[in-house]
Amino acid sequence: MTVPLLLVDGHNLLHRAWFGFAARILSRDKTLDRTGVFGFAALLRKAQTQHAAGYEVFVAFDAETGSAERSAQDSAYKAHRPAPDPGLMESLAHVKAGLDDSGVRWIEHDGCEADDVIATLTARARTTGRRVDIMSADKDFVQLLADPYVRLLNTGMREDLRYTMGEHIEPRYGVRAEQWPDFRALTGDPSDGIAGVRGIGPKTAARLLAGGRRLENIPAEDLRPAWAAQWEQARRWREMITLTTKADVPENLLTALPTAPLPSAPVLLETLDLW
Repeated sequence: MTVPLLLVDGHNLLHRAWFGFAARILSRDKTLDRTGVFGFAALLRKAQTQHAAGYEVFVAFDAETGSAERSAQDSAYKAHRPAPDPGLMESLAHVKAGLDDSGVRWIEHDGCEADDVIATLTARARTTGRRVDIMSADKDFVQLLADPYVRLLNTGMREDLRYTMGEHIEPRYGVRAEQWPDFRALTGDPSDGIAGVRGIGPKTAARLLAGGRRLENIPAEDLRPAWAAQWEQARRWREMITLTTKADVPENLLTALPTAPLPSAPVLLETLDLW
């Protein structure tokens, strides 16, 4: 029996860890903020315990230059995001050390966003029949849910809403999972700085994409002149939103072996001498 795979969107989880705790987690002398590494370890361990016991756990991080290619297509891509909190980024090295100590493999691949690494590893795992869960709050991963053996896990949601599967997408949004890049190109993605076509909201986008249509299949007579004038830009946005399943990452990243139970966050910080 193949070992299922939990792919973790590393920066997404670190961001949630840094901003999601009601109180800061400080070193014993109260001088160093350990919220990022503590929260990351605690949330990952909880996810493994509740949802991924017996899974291989693998974490992907965004490379510093990972968004350069998409930014070259549209300078607004992620340009609105503020510079990360220095404490958050300082936590990243500790998080990686904690993963190493816990036996969790990870990658930060030059020139790649974590999304593309995760999409590539998902495709590789599926060729060997492995089930894949992707742990992230990023909806860009919806496009991968066209495969019924791929699920999106958001442990920040209420327990009965944590998993999103392909079968959930059309009832919620009026489009199929594989149409997600088209849908988001039309409606926009504020978190990534993608404006979307002016005057097209979710209901109109779903109507235009009815029957599984893609942007190039929408009849010209269905488009208002103002929409048609933005169509080439929409197709560029779709290209940016579409995740590649052929990122240039090493072939031997996955072990296909279960990850051992992760240590508690306090134990891990003690091991790393971070208290």
